[in-house]
Amino acid sequence: MARNAARPLSPHLTIWKWGPHMLVSILHRATGTALAIGGGILFVWWLSALAGGEASYARFIDLVTSDRTGHLNLIPAIVLIGLTWSFLQHMCTGIRHLLLDTGAGYELKANKAGAVATLVVSSALTIIVWAGILMRAH
Repeated sequence: MARNAARPLSPHLTIWKWGPHMLVSILHRATGTALAIGGGILFVWWLSALAGGEASYARFIDLVTSDRTGHLNLIPAIVLIGLTWSFLQHMCTGIRHLLLDTGAGYELKANKAGAVATLVVSSALTIIVWAGILMRAH
């Protein structure tokens, strides 16, 4: 089939300049997926442990929070911190999208600043939340 020269070609991904707004868009989808899958699995596991009785729930808490020496388990800590950041990043991006839905923030500088702000705020809030959790635990 012959191409109509009067019609523009669709731009290919390689011509776009990568920016924070693109990263945040991709992260919004990725964090939503992580929350749905990882958070769902953790939630069902927690409910099962809760339904299994006191010993089952205590075992779940021990596995997720600390080892026998009282130190934080590395893998569960990474998962929980990752889920915390995912939640906060997804929330910040959602708030950004609500503001964009009002028609504000579409100017290039404002759009990029808003995208960077979601990354900074979600990271700072994750650090604050986990600093509070770890300080309270010790």
